[in-house]
Parts: sequence; structure tokens; C-alpha cells
Amino acid sequence: MLKLDEIQMRLLREVADLHKVPEGAYNIRSNSQSAGRQSTANIEITPKTDVSGLDIRIKPGTKNESVHIPVVMTQSGLTELVYNDFYIGEGADVTIVAGCGIDNCGPKDSEHDGIHRFYVGKNARIRYVEKHYGSGSGTGKRILNPGTEVYQEEGSSVEMEMVQIKGVDDTNRTTTAELAKGAKLVVRERLMTHGSQRAISTYVVSLNGEGASADVVSRSVARDDSYQKFDAKLVGNAACSGHTECDSIIMDKGRILAVPGLEANDVDAALVHEAAIGKIAGDQIIKLMTLGLTEQEAEEQIINGFLK
Repeated sequence: MLKLDEIQMRLLREVADLHKVPEGAYNIRSNSQSAGRQSTANIEITPKTDVSGLDIRIKPGTKNESVHIPVVMTQSGLTELVYNDFYIGEGADVTIVAGCGIDNCGPKDSEHDGIHRFYVGKNARIRYVEKHYGSGSGTGKRILNPGTEVYQEEGSSVEMEMVQIKGVDDTNRTTTAELAKGAKLVVRERLMTHGSQRAISTYVVSLNGEGASADVVSRSVARDDSYQKFDAKLVGNAACSGHTECDSIIMDKGRILAVPGLEANDVDAALVHEAAIGKIAGDQIIKLMTLGLTEQEAEEQIINGFLK
């Protein structure tokens, strides 16, 4: 593994909770190069030959193993597009940790666009964690545009944790999923924007098989002059159940747009959407201030609890 500097290691800690080389399968990408890669007996990671990216193949029945594929960028002006394909074998149960951290201290924009495609086998189960983080004192932007495609076979289960809390100037997050009979998808998105940042999250989930279910929930905070859009569409093509929810706190001059989309193409499709946007309640702040916190400390405490 290539030696990473302190800034790169800090980014790894932020996006993948890595303090050292992980056990199990991993690929660490730094400034458009592989800084280290390791496969295991059950998980094979190979670089693509036609485009930049990886093929990750997980054998059927693999249990209690993990894959880490974080990306860090510290060069101002660097732009990259990466394709990673995951093939999860029947009955496997694994955790996949991705994420990207950009530290931009220069005048040019730095951008990472990542396309992740998941082919989840029958009765397989995955937990996917994707965290995005930006830092650096430069005037160049930190731009992240993740695209996620999920194809679930019968009886499979996917849990996705999508987190962006700090430092990303512009992001367009697109997630599509197709669920077969009895497949289950759970998404938990946590997002905070500040300054003049812009964040767009788009979900399109097609429930194609009987008994398929989806639960897509976003919690977000928009501060300063930032803008957010949450666009979630559920398409019920069978006897299925689906739920989307947007719960947001708006502050300062922030703007938030929630766009619900429900399409039922089967009489037994049960689809629900909920949305709530509002400011922090004054009585919550007052209650915390009576315990000795300043108004700013009380706000931060409420926001931290809301985004957990």
C-alpha cells in the first residue's frame, strides 16, 4: 500500500472510519490512483480494463465479511469518473463501505463522479455505507456526483446509509432501484448544507415483484444560503408496499424543495409519502438554554441529535 499523508488519512477517517489498513477486502483510491488493494478468498476485487473502476465479486454464501472502497482527493483541479460494479452472490451477507473525501486548498474545482451498480443475488443481504466530506481553504469547489443503481433479485435485502454532513459545495445524488418478488430496500439519508452549497437527491424505486417493499427516509438541514431538493418517486408495479419521507430543518436563508412521487400500477400497491419542513422550535432552544447552553450551542445540539 502506498504511504498516505496526514490529510489523506484524515479524509479516510471521515468517510470510512479507517485509522489503519482495514481487514478483509479493500481498495483505497487516492488522487485517481490505487493506493492499495486486497482481495480475500470470498471477495475478489479487479480493476476494469475499459473504463476507470472496479469489479467486486462476492461469492454465494459469504457471511460476516466487509469491503472498503473509499476515495480521497487532495489535488486541486482534479476531475474523475469511476465505475464500480458489485456482484453479490446468492445468500451472501456483507457490509460495503464507500465514500469520498475531497480536501481542496487550491483555486480550481475538484470533482469525483462515481457510478456504483449493485447486482444483488437471491436472498442476499448487504449493508452499504456511503459518506461524503469536503474540506480545504481553497476557492475551488468540492463537487461530488454519486450515481447508484440497485438490482435486487427475489428475497434480497439492501440497507443503505447515505451521509453528507460537511464541506461539499455541489452534489447531484441519483439513486435508482429495481426490486423483484419479496425484495426489501431501506435507505437512510442524512444531509447538511451551508454557505451557498447545493444538494439534489433523486430516488426512483420500482417495486416490480409481489411483496417487494421500500422505505426511503431523508433527514436534512439547510443553513445560510444553501439549497436542497429531495425528489423521491416510488413505482408500484405489483402487490407491494412503499414509503418515502423527507424531514428537514430550514435555517437562515436556506431553501428546500421536497417533490413526492407515487405511481401505482397495481390495485394492491400501497404507497405513502410524508414531508415536513420547518425551523427549529423556539421552546426547544429555550429549554436547552435553561440548562446552561448558549443559543448557538443549543442549535448545534438540536441539529446533531436530528441528524443522528
